Amino acid sequence: MTQIFFYHNAANRIAKTAALIGKTCAQKKALLVYAPDTEIAAALDRQLWGQPPTSFVPHVAADSPLAAETPVLIASTLESVAQDERLFNLSNTVPPGFSRFTSLIEVVGQGEEERADGRQRARFYKDRGYAVRYVDCTGRN
Repeated sequence: MTQIFFYHNAANRIAKTAALIGKTCAQKKALLVYAPDTEIAAALDRQLWGQPPTSFVPHVAADSPLAAETPVLIASTLESVAQDERLFNLSNTVPPGFSRFTSLIEVVGQGEEERADGRQRARFYKDRGYAVRYVDCTGRN
């Protein structure tokens, strides 16, 4: 069953996602980022390029010719992506076919709408029997 992690109260959702991606990549683990909103995908791309050279995270769009050689893929759709280990969700909805992934990582910011969407997704997962683990990005828990 898919392991689900909610990182909530992120002061900057994109920066927190990039930091988590960096940690995952440092562990030599491949991952996929679901970002159907082109502005969010572009913001994440810029954030990843802005990392210091010693912590650069190789990443490309999922439809890039270099996708098979790159550990971090950013996808606007999940239908034709073969990777099924780790999925970072940067959409405001439940990603289609999320259950095929070993783990799903949700990063939720501090805005009211974003928090409400996150609560709705968490409820969706729980209602279907998934254990949801929460991590407060402010360090309060």
